[in-house]
Amino acid sequence: MGMVGIGMLLVGLLILGAAGLVIFSVVFWLLMIIDCAKREFKNPNDKVIWILIVILLQLLGATIYWAVIKKPGDPSAPTSRPSS
Repeated sequence: MGMVGIGMLLVGLLILGAAGLVIFSVVFWLLMIIDCAKREFKNPNDKVIWILIVILLQLLGATIYWAVIKKPGDPSAPTSRPSS
C-alpha cells in the first residue's frame, strides 16, 4: 500500500468518524428534547425555558440540560413522577 492508499484510508476514517460524531450529536440532542418534554418540573414555565434553551443552543443547550437536570445523584434536580 503506497502513500496514496494510506492517505485515502485516513481520509475515509476521518469522514466516518465525523459522520459518527454528527449522528451521536443529533441523537443526544433529540433525547434531551424528549426528556425535557416528558419531565415534570415544579414550575411549568421551567419546561418551556429548558426546551427553548435546548432547541436554540442545540448541542450546547443539550449538554447544559444534561449537566444541570439529568445529573445523577443531585437531590435538587427535578425528577419525573413515578408511573402508577
